[in-house]
Amino acid sequence: MDGAIADFIGFFVFLILAIVFSNGRGAFLIAGYNTLPAREKAKYDEVALCKFMGKIMYGLSFSLLLWGVSDMFELPLLFTIGTVLFVSLIVFLLVYANTGNRFKKDS
Repeated sequence: MDGAIADFIGFFVFLILAIVFSNGRGAFLIAGYNTLPAREKAKYDEVALCKFMGKIMYGLSFSLLLWGVSDMFELPLLFTIGTVLFVSLIVFLLVYANTGNRFKKDS
C-alpha cells in the first residue's frame, strides 16, 4: 500500500505539471531548455514546447496512476501496461523533441 501512496503522490505532481505546461507556462522547469542562454532561448517557440511537454506529462501521469491502481488491487498487468506506456513516452519524447527542429521559430 505504501507504494500505491507514492504512485498517487507522483501522479498528482505530474498532473499539476501537465496542467502548467498545457497552459504554455513553466518552461523554466524543462531540463536543457532552462540552461540555454537567453539568446538561444529566443530561437525556440516556448509555448509550443511547453504544450508538447504538457501532453507528455499527461501520459506519464496516467502511467503513474496505472502503477498506483496496480499496487492497490495487486494487478501486475496494469503495472506492466503503465511501464510500457512510460518507457514508450520517454523514447518518443527524446526522439521527437530532438529531431527535425520542431520547436525552433521560423525566423
